[in-house]
Amino acid sequence: MKSLCVYCGSNKGNRPEFQVAAETVGHLLAQHRIRLVYGGGKVGLMGIVADSVLAAGGEVVGVIPGHLMDLELGHTGLTELHVVPDMHTRKAMMIDLAEGFIALPGSIGTLEETIEAMTWGQLGLHPKPCALLNILGYYDPLIAQLEGFVANGFMPREHLGLLYVEKEPVALIRRMRAHEPVHTDKWLARRRPGGED
Repeated sequence: MKSLCVYCGSNKGNRPEFQVAAETVGHLLAQHRIRLVYGGGKVGLMGIVADSVLAAGGEVVGVIPGHLMDLELGHTGLTELHVVPDMHTRKAMMIDLAEGFIALPGSIGTLEETIEAMTWGQLGLHPKPCALLNILGYYDPLIAQLEGFVANGFMPREHLGLLYVEKEPVALIRRMRAHEPVHTDKWLARRRPGGED
């Protein structure tokens, strides 16, 4: 795996463990020569992850809408920074540039991006793994909601397998690195009725 997209908060949160986790993820990405793709901000957990990758000698690609760049929230010290017209373009570009997606703690933006990446995988639009870093049980309510979708007949149980969940950064990065890539054509064949699976 050569690149991972990290979704996370533009705030730091009120638990120091969140910041430590963001720093650790950044160091691990650089250590394994995995390029970080993220939202291009210099604030919050976003900035911490990016700075950690850069400090450890890794590569960081940011994608940020022009209106956020204009508010001076963009990180200008990145390997690459793409300034795009809007949020829709941003999200699509981040999905295209990454080989997998990780959600650290964040708010509704983080949640929306993560669920979209998972939804696109469920629809067969990409074969890339999605993951939650469930530090301090932060994503327990989301996991319970997903289980509720299954229990109430709105989502097949096997679709829960599209989402990796780990409590520690080391275990999560190890799991993402172990993910076996699937060629897009083969993936789409599996998703069609009468496909391989």
